[in-house]
Formats: sequence, structure tokens, C-alpha cells
Amino acid sequence: MRLSYPFLSYPFFDALEQSGCTTEATGWNPMHVTQLQIETDFFMPLYNKTHSMGEYVFDYVWANAFHQYRLNYYPKLVTSIPFTPVQGPRISTKSPMNRQLCESLLDHVKKQCQISTASSWHMLFADRDTVGHFKDSDLMTRYGIQFHWKNKEYKSFDDFLCTLNARKRKMIKKERMSIHDQSIDVNTHFGADISQEVWNFFFKMYERTYFKRNGTRGYLNKTFFNLLSISMRDQLCMAVAKKDQRLIGCALYFFDQDKLYGRYWGSTDEYEFLHFELCCYQGIEIAIEKKMKIFDAGAQGEHKLLRGFEPVKTRSLHWIKNEDFRKAISDFLVREKKEIDIQMEACRQILPFKKTTL
Repeated sequence: MRLSYPFLSYPFFDALEQSGCTTEATGWNPMHVTQLQIETDFFMPLYNKTHSMGEYVFDYVWANAFHQYRLNYYPKLVTSIPFTPVQGPRISTKSPMNRQLCESLLDHVKKQCQISTASSWHMLFADRDTVGHFKDSDLMTRYGIQFHWKNKEYKSFDDFLCTLNARKRKMIKKERMSIHDQSIDVNTHFGADISQEVWNFFFKMYERTYFKRNGTRGYLNKTFFNLLSISMRDQLCMAVAKKDQRLIGCALYFFDQDKLYGRYWGSTDEYEFLHFELCCYQGIEIAIEKKMKIFDAGAQGEHKLLRGFEPVKTRSLHWIKNEDFRKAISDFLVREKKEIDIQMEACRQILPFKKTTL
């Protein structure tokens, strides 16, 4: 069975809504596009949002500019995978995307903006193909940077290490050896083999990580993860760390046929290099073993560059109803893209690969 992109699946969105994570009360009011006049077998997530939290394409400056001119930025319409800054398709349809279908979709969304008094529409972290379908439209493209590990047909972790320069190869070996020296055992569990004990521990670590980061309990609740553990078990795995037979840390991954997606992690205490082991090196091991082409370990994290993760551009599409602000934001995006290009090149310069392996 070929595994499809997990974040556009019915079980994922059903878990979000059944758990109450995406509701009008949380500022994620679902109004998904489930059919169009020319296409009935269709799905595109769409939310009426009253804030910008949980999106990871930051537009607070845009909202403040609207406010300064006594205009409302919220509500806005957003097509995204809630709380999930992962690139991928944002439209599911059995018919090929074409100009007519794109125009019909844009017409529908713009009408919804009028009906709901929304200021704008934003399609976040869309993949290159999705963005390309709208190249002749009046949507604006915004770029960002993430860091992905690419599997160059490696046979083992050591095979990957051999492509790095001596200094970084030594650094990674030292970090992984530190886990052994601390008497920490790490194992990976897939799907149904993830016990309820591990799931319960994972959720405690999820909340602990968010509390340390920003004082909240996180966007997602235990019901959401309980539902996923059943409905999406074939596309989930967990890297689990133990010390003296006691659970001390874990990291949750999603995967499809070609990609691995690192999502959430946490630990009971501060253990040296445990974050890198659970969130980077275990993911690389999984990707190599399962012959996955890409390992997306999550947003941000320039430290990943030194560990063999390469910079990649992210893309989001934006439509602003107010023509004056549309022009101003378009100008801003042109300037921002130049900065992104400079940052991309700077990242490439510090990659740890031997010159012959680039």
C-alpha cells in the first residue's frame, strides 16, 4: 500500500475537529471547501481565523499595519494544516489541477472573503506544484527557509557520515556516543507497537515542552493524540529513550511513502545531546532504513545545518482584499525574498559536506 501525505488525510482533520482543537472557540472555525461547481470530488482545508497563532508564517506586522489605519485584519481565511509547518499539497482532487479549476477555487474563496468580511486569504506551506498551479493568478508568493535532510541513497548512518568533513563527522560521533555514556537506550516503535504507556508519557512531554517554551499546554490535547494513535497508526512512529528502564524522552514522527516528518518531542530532564539524538539522528536512521527521500525535522533550527540538513525554500500564497495593502505587501515580499535568497546562500556556505559530495 502506497502511503500518501498524512496531513491532508481525513483522519488527521477528523481528529483535529473531534478533539475540539480546531473550532470557532479556538479561533480555527472550519469552513472547508469540499466541492466546487466543476469538481465534486474535492477537498481544501479552509479556516476563518480570528488570530495568527499556530500558523508559523508570521504576519503580525501586516495585522498591526491594518490596525494603524483603523482597518480589521481579522477575521482572515487560511488554508493550512493547523499547528503543522510542513510543506505539502493543500488541495486534494482526483481531477488534474488546471486553469479552470484554479479560477473556480479563487472565485469561491474571494466570495467567502466578502461573505465573512475577511481581509485576506492565505495558503501556507504549499508545495512547489500547488504554488505553480496559481502562477497566473493575482496571488502573492511569500518565501521562508526550513532545513531538510536528503537521503542520497545512503545504506547506513555511517555511509552518511562519510560524506561529511572530518570535524563534523567527529562532532556527530561524539554526540551519539554521549547518549551511550549516559546509559540511555533509544528504540524506535512503529504504529501499533507504540504502547499506551508510551503515548501517555509522550503527551506529558508534549505539554512539558510547550510549558517550558511559552507557558502554555500546547495547541493539541490528549484526545487528538488518542484518536491519531488509532486512525493513523500506519503512518506514525516514536523514538523512545529510557534510562534505568525509566522513560525519559521521546519524539513523534509521521511518514508517507517518501518523506519522514519530525513533529513533537520532550524529555523529563536535560540530558546532553538527547534532543539531537531523538529529533535528528534517529530520524536519519529511520529515513535510511525505510528508504525515504526526505526527512523534514520541523521548522527553524539553524543547528541542523551542521548536522547535514540542507536549506530549502518554503512557499505560501496570499491574497489581500484591500488593493492599497495588496500593493504595499507585494512590495514588502519582493524585498523579503532578496533577504531570503541571501540567507539561503549563507546557509549553503556552512554545510558540513565534503566538497566532492555536494
